[in-house]
Amino acid sequence: MTSDSFILPKAVLFDMDGTLTEPMLNFPLIKSEMGIGNRPILEALAEMDESARAVAEKVLHRHEEEAAAKSALNPGCLELLDGLAARGILTALITRNSIRSVRRIVSLHGLKIETILAREDAPPKPNPHPLRLACQRLGVECSHAWMVGDGQYDVEAGLAAGIRTVWLSHGKPCPFDAAPWREVRDLWELRRILVGSD
Repeated sequence: MTSDSFILPKAVLFDMDGTLTEPMLNFPLIKSEMGIGNRPILEALAEMDESARAVAEKVLHRHEEEAAAKSALNPGCLELLDGLAARGILTALITRNSIRSVRRIVSLHGLKIETILAREDAPPKPNPHPLRLACQRLGVECSHAWMVGDGQYDVEAGLAAGIRTVWLSHGKPCPFDAAPWREVRDLWELRRILVGSD
């Protein structure tokens, strides 16, 4: 552990699907129903004409709404958020999901998060803009924040924004080249780093 590991952040930016929540979306099924092959969903939508995009977005919204209704938090999520709040560490949720599905999940599980950025609010990750915007809203310099996520885009966005990235591995080897600043197995391990043991 390096010395800067002990410098706690002023804010933690979280991905949602697979990070705060258990993985919710069946991406191969969604892509198949949208007819986009194996391309990234939002990037494929951006290249469609208006009529094709409208049809494809209905598919995506349906899957997101169904997933939100059945969503479950990853173990340690509420305990982590409570611990951060108790120590005055601010939080943000940054996701490629729709704002409607995000709000449903936040309400359903009673998540206490200072700011939320969904795909309607800013260019989606791996673009660094939503991370910088979250820091701006929280009044925190990017250098004083951590980005926590389970995916390649989370790490790439954090690196591009100049934010320390923490990759949530779920005990699996890293499947992408982007190198996170730190790796944690689960939210309990992250809580121990940020909050300590009770």
